[in-house]
Amino acid sequence: MNNLTDELKELREDLGRSRDALNVEVELAKEELREEWKELEQKWEHFNAQLKSASHEAAVAGEDVGSALELLGEELRKAYERIRRSL
Repeated sequence: MNNLTDELKELREDLGRSRDALNVEVELAKEELREEWKELEQKWEHFNAQLKSASHEAAVAGEDVGSALELLGEELRKAYERIRRSL
């Protein structure tokens, strides 16, 4: 379980770096990318909120919570890469 928590924390750090780097570029981007960025920001906030409670929930519910967070994290990663390629 600790390994999963560490992996999720690593994923959060990686996503945070990508998010921070893209945030500056998105400010200069086309309007359609700005709309996608707004949607991703909502998912980012959801991801962070879920991650905060994941350790406790994972102990109770098993790896389902961690798996769901990993899927959301990968969705964010792919979306960040798609935006990066569009810039």
